[in-house]
Amino acid sequence: MICALMMGKAKSRGMPGKNLKLVLGRKLCEYPLIACKKSKYVNKIFVSTDSPMIAKIGSKYGAIHIKRPKRLATSEALGDHVYEHGYFEIKKMLNLKESKIEFIVLVMANAATITAKLIDKGIEILRKNKKLDSAVSTSVYNMWSPLRARKINKKNLLESFIPIKFFGNPKTLNCDRDSQGDVHYADMSLSVVRPRCLENLESGLLPQRWMGKKIAPIPSWGGCDVDYDWQIPMVEYWLKKNGYKRK
Repeated sequence: MICALMMGKAKSRGMPGKNLKLVLGRKLCEYPLIACKKSKYVNKIFVSTDSPMIAKIGSKYGAIHIKRPKRLATSEALGDHVYEHGYFEIKKMLNLKESKIEFIVLVMANAATITAKLIDKGIEILRKNKKLDSAVSTSVYNMWSPLRARKINKKNLLESFIPIKFFGNPKTLNCDRDSQGDVHYADMSLSVVRPRCLENLESGLLPQRWMGKKIAPIPSWGGCDVDYDWQIPMVEYWLKKNGYKRK
């Protein structure tokens, strides 16, 4: 049994209503559901949400609603715990033991940069290597290398977010965005995980503990979860490049 689990809450502090934002004529949350529906491996789809509208959209794609508790629908609630709760609810609803679930496909209502091919690729990676905990979509963003990160100190001046010494010899470092090699980000579009990752959440690697520790990349590009209006045109570009047209 392979289950997909999408999370998305009703209220968003950063970008109100983002999960229901129209993108190429569809709600943002429809794209991960479409990808899960088209996957050749996913057997059942679940949606963890406190939003009646998102639950209704999910049912359109055959998704089963998991009522998201109030404690997990706040701005302080962690995705770790939402996925953990959803996983155990799935086990309870389907009366399944851990051994009966092969993988959980974790997606987000605000992450539209996902396809069935990416999902199927992640599943195939894990089937090929039993030692891996998860496979997650990654995008290369050299322009956002940690080397370039800054923070504002108490004097209202910029300083390195991470001490430069951690990146190597300062004499060999430069401002070229590619000078440190490719910078891979887990772009939050997709995580295919084994049940043990959610059964033992506390042992996972920060900051996304649901991925476990042995994490394989599913190479993608331009992936992101939407938190700001300026990302919408980027997501539309990505979707068009992946075969979507305006509805």
